[in-house]
This record gives sequence, C-alpha cells and structure tokens, in this order.
Amino acid sequence: MFVVKRSHHNPILVPDKDHYWEAYASFNMSVVKAGRMFYGVYRAISAVDRLRTPEQISIIGIGKSRDGRHFKERMPFIIPEKEWEIYGCEDPRVTYFEGEYYIFYTALSKYPFEASGIKVAVAISKDLKKIKERHLVTPFNAKAMTLFPERINGKITVIVSVNTDMPPVKIAIAQCDKIEELWNPKFWEEWYKNVDKHVIDPKRSPYDHIEVGAPPVKTSHGWLLIYSHIQNYFGGSGLPRIFGVEAVLLDINDPLKIVGLTHGPIFAPRESYELLGHVPDVIFPTGAIIKKPARGLAGGDTLYIYYGAADMTNCVAHLNLSDLLGTMRREENSRWYFKRSDKNPIITPDKKHPWEAKATFNPAVLRIRNTTHILYRTFSDDNTSYIGYAATKDGVNIDERLLEPIYGPREEFESKKIAGANSGCEDPRLTKIGKIIYMCYTAFDGIGPPRVAITSITEKNFLQKKWEWEKPILITPAGFDDKDTCILPEKIKGRYFILHRVGNELCGDYIKSLDFKTEFVKKCIRIIGPRINSWDNSKVGISAPPLKTKSGWLLLYHGVSKSHSTYRIGAVLLDLNDPAIVLARTTDPIFQPKEFYEKVGIVNNVVFPCGMALQPERRKGEGDLLYIYYGAADTVIGVATIELEIVLKALTRHLKK
Repeated sequence: MFVVKRSHHNPILVPDKDHYWEAYASFNMSVVKAGRMFYGVYRAISAVDRLRTPEQISIIGIGKSRDGRHFKERMPFIIPEKEWEIYGCEDPRVTYFEGEYYIFYTALSKYPFEASGIKVAVAISKDLKKIKERHLVTPFNAKAMTLFPERINGKITVIVSVNTDMPPVKIAIAQCDKIEELWNPKFWEEWYKNVDKHVIDPKRSPYDHIEVGAPPVKTSHGWLLIYSHIQNYFGGSGLPRIFGVEAVLLDINDPLKIVGLTHGPIFAPRESYELLGHVPDVIFPTGAIIKKPARGLAGGDTLYIYYGAADMTNCVAHLNLSDLLGTMRREENSRWYFKRSDKNPIITPDKKHPWEAKATFNPAVLRIRNTTHILYRTFSDDNTSYIGYAATKDGVNIDERLLEPIYGPREEFESKKIAGANSGCEDPRLTKIGKIIYMCYTAFDGIGPPRVAITSITEKNFLQKKWEWEKPILITPAGFDDKDTCILPEKIKGRYFILHRVGNELCGDYIKSLDFKTEFVKKCIRIIGPRINSWDNSKVGISAPPLKTKSGWLLLYHGVSKSHSTYRIGAVLLDLNDPAIVLARTTDPIFQPKEFYEKVGIVNNVVFPCGMALQPERRKGEGDLLYIYYGAADTVIGVATIELEIVLKALTRHLKK
C-alpha cells in the first residue's frame, strides 16, 4: 500500500529551443548525488537538420541541481564520436563506483536503425566535467545496462537488457573481477553462451515487455531495481498497452534471486505531459535516489524516481520507501495487506430459505455494544434482492442469523417488472446518527436506471429486532444510473454530506437536513473518478461509509478495471471540513480477488465491501483493527482485517502536519 506523488514542478526538464542539440526533446535522465549537488545525465534530441541523415540525432546532456528538481547549466556531455555510436547516444545510466563515474548508454552504429547496430557503450569520468575514456561494451544487441554502486561478494556487477530489439527481451546479471572485462568482447561472448543462467524475469505475462530502468539502489532488504514493465506489448492478448514503472527487489548477496516485486504499476501515464509528446502515452524510468527525512522530521526515507515522459520531457515522482518495500515483500510484511479470515466465507446462501437461496453478499455493518450487526444483500431463486440479518461479537464467527429477511421490496420503484430479471433492494449502507439508523440502498425494478432509496429505524427497535422501518424515499434524480450511497454520520458546517456514484464517478452533495420528504441529492460534486492506465480505470464508487479519523475521513472505494472487469479496493482520505476535497489516494489496490470464492461465482473476480467496523486489537504491539465485510464474486460474504494505523500512515506521509 503506497501513495505516489508526482512533483508539482513536472516536467522538471523540457527541451530548450535555444540549444540546437536539445531543441526537440530532453528526457530519460539518470541522477547521481555528489556532495550537496545533484547531477543529471539525460538523452537530448536535436533540432531538425535537413542536410543530415538522419535529420535529428540523440546525444547525452548533463545538468546540475541543488534540490534534485531544477537542473541548470545544461550542456552536451557525450557526443557521438566513435564509429560504433556515430548515429546517436541514448538513455544514459550513471553510477559512482570506486572513485569514478560510469555512464552506460545505448550506442547506435547503423541507420536505418536495426538490432545489430544497437548496443551498449560506457563513458568514464572522474568529475562529470570531462569524459576520460569511452568503450563499446556489448558485442550483441542490448540496451539499458547499469552498474551496481558497489561490489557484491567481491564481484563487479551490472544488469542489462539483452536482445531488446530482437524480442523477447531478457533482463540479466553479469559479474566480473576487473572493470576492464566489461568492454572485453571475449568476456561477453562466453557470458552470452549461457545467458539464460543469468536472467531474472519479473514478467507476469508472455505478452509483456520489460527493460532495465534506473541504477539499483541499496536498501536494508535488498537491491531495489526500478524498471519498465509494458503490459500487453506484444499482440495476442487483445488488451491495450500500458507503459508502467515497476520495481523488483533483489537479494543483497545474490542479485539473481528475486525477494520481492510489485504486482502492477507503481505508476503509469496519466498526466497531460505523459500522454502527449514525441511518443504519446509513455513513461520510462531511468533514475532513482533515496532521500532521508530532514532532521527532526518523521516519515522515513523517500524514493524519488526520475522518468522520461512521452519521449519529450523529464519528470520526477516520489513515494515512501518503507511503504513500497512493505508492499513488495508480501510474505514478510503481511501487515501491509488486508488479512482474510480463515473462516471465510462467513455467510453463504441457504437453499432452505428461498429468499437467500442463490446468493448472500455485499453486507453493511454497524458495531454497537460489542456486537457487529450485519445487514446483507441476498438473491432469491427469481433474482429478487432482499436484506438479511446476522450478528457476530468477535467480528468473524456468526452468533446469530435470522431465518427471514428484515427488509425487502415494498414500493413500486423496487418491485419486479420483468419476470426473472434482477430487482429489489440492493447493496445497503448503514449510518447511525443520534438514535436513528439510516439505510441507503439501491432500488431497482428491473427496467429503469437504478436509484438510491433511504429508510430509517430507531436504534431501540433495531437492537430489539423490531423491524419497523420508515417508508423508503427515493433521494437521487430519475434517469441517472446513481447508486453506492451513504450519509456521513455528523454535520459538517451545519450540513449533512451524502456520497453517491453517478455513472463511473464518485460524487457528493450537501443537504440541509435529514427530512427526505424535502431533501434529496441535487448535485454530483466530483470527488474521484477512474484513473487512466490504472487498476481503477473503468469506474469507481464507495465501499463502506467513511470512518472519521484525526487525519480525515477514511473512505474505502471499489475500482473496476477495463481489461478484466475486476473489482478491487482502494482508499482515499477526505478533508474533515469538506469531504469533497481529496487529501490522498492510494496508488495501488489494497485488496483484490485472490481466493477461489472471490474469483468464481455469479460475477467472477469481485470483492465488494459495503461495511467496515473498528475494533480494538488485544494482541500486543498492534493497534485498532479495521474489519471490512465484503461480497465475494456476488455469491458469498467474507471478512478481512488490517491495522488502521498502517492505512493512515500510507495516506498521510506526504501531508503537511
């Protein structure tokens, strides 16, 4: 679980029309720190020269910065001179190693460009002012080589992308005793004979393409390699390409051993400067540095990732290193994830009860007097949705479950109009305000767009199981697909706030009172929407009603992907004084289908919480536990837990105290 923040200075490096050698593009920068100064080496594409072939050429520029964002004194650094680089020098990676700077880059020796003329070269400098020497490194097609900043078990170690232009590409490790071996063709000829023994492979699909990104950075848990992971790069999957930045963690003593990895993009193209440019919809990482917090400040180390955007500009993004490593090291850091109960599913359909014979799912909950009350949606054999009741004292084991529904269709707007079609009272959310419990739910008659209805019951009747609900009232406008609704449990500046979903966006609106004979939803104040190239790129909506914390309103939401229609869960933190304002949003999903009962059912690949409750954790060293109750594959109900503090820390690390 982590939050990625792009710098508001982005893009931090743009083409300079006054410099002919970088007038067209300045991107793919690798950064190294020397003393208090940051140096960035980057690829620069020249202005068009119609008297040359090719008309544009890439060289490597250099700039320096005091803060790692504003790079000045930019000048050409590595210019094509040798026959093996005469058509361009591209995409540098810089490492300070044993007293010298080694800049590995792509050298182009043939035009039109072809695999046999695309190889790795290296330039060496003592001070990043002057190139001391340069060499051709690989005798075969390769790109994106970079040097580890120290020896590993006495060996000089590099990582390289092999056969990048003769796919499938392989990311591989090479080790030697003397640095000069790296530009000795015989060394590489012997190494290449057994290249498969040197490969690490973080791909998730044969349709994906991977390439080394930034020079590895050393952490207490291993070598962190930020790399390019392009999903669906090769035809055949039927899915769109997504150029993502990902990470793999390599064993500190054996870099061929993967000890952790991301399971999706850390980030992907989303901003205009990433979507538009020389090569649209592309980001490519080439630099990574770790910054420690300023003296006296908490929060832990921050990882800064430098990347090219649309092959045009250079940008930087950052995230908390501990959050990233915790997410990558799933087995060792289960605290970073929701933990499913081993009793799951805790509620399943009951064939003896026709009203819940087909499915039990999408539960709302209230924790009152040491009991968690669960109101869950059901499917009857004719696809009518009812609401059932169950209760648990420990949050997991069901102590009580009623034989009859406590709520069902009673108005014309939720009564079945087409035999066998879905209809009824769907996906309840509960809010207790004073002595009254309000239930928002989706009312559907099988024909019109779904709308939100609200009803209420006194707390006394609720606890005594006297199901004397108020007459339900529709509170969302006709003609709109509007659902996933709840009321926040207290007034904010004299008004109540309602969360709802119109189409594919999560919205809100303020109302003056809880008299729903006169009050109803009139606005869709956009709070969050789908994110391009992300796991939630199709639609979003609330999960459970938000929890008030000292940092803000913690709201879990469901997001749906276009590619596989998978329902996953993310988290946002909303402003306490205006919950229409988003303070933070998790970049990665914090809960997603994994178990068989979540992957296979009436609707496959769904986790869908409608309720969450906070319970003090009695185990030493752990804080309050957040319990989520969720529908799995629209068929059964599960429960999962996570420490509230873990979620809040991930969401608040970048916020000013």
